[in-house]
Amino acid sequence: MNALDRGRWLLITSFGLGCSPWAPGTVGTLGGVLLGVTLQWAQPAHAVLAWSLAAGVLFIFGCLQTKFVARTWPKADPGAFVLDEVVGYLVTLITYALLAQKLPNGFAHMGAFFAFRVFDVLKPQPARKLEDLPGALGIMADDQMAGVYAGLALFLALPLVGG
Repeated sequence: MNALDRGRWLLITSFGLGCSPWAPGTVGTLGGVLLGVTLQWAQPAHAVLAWSLAAGVLFIFGCLQTKFVARTWPKADPGAFVLDEVVGYLVTLITYALLAQKLPNGFAHMGAFFAFRVFDVLKPQPARKLEDLPGALGIMADDQMAGVYAGLALFLALPLVGG
């Protein structure tokens, strides 16, 4: 694997988290948690902007990886491809912060993680239909819709549990 492909592989697998033999999507989402928390810590006054820029750049990058994914993995949506989970988690944070008009605390980050994983697994429509988009766009898009659902659910649920 050349250096460019190695860099692609590292981003797509969230630095290898997606290669976990146990629940690679869940483990890969931890890369999103790390990125989200780090950006919030580094740019507290501009966290939503930082999350949005990171999500946009990573989403576009991920969508452009159709040929790389096809030659690297035999499946159309390989489990090791977890960049979609990373971006989906950022979308969860963005949605929550915009609705709540505040940044998530530690409890909210934990809730965001679990809410995102639930909606990523369940994939209520139109998220499930977005999987049918061609190539890497189909891999990436459904998780972004799951992130919107998770952010909305977090916004609605946190006040009920004292968060």
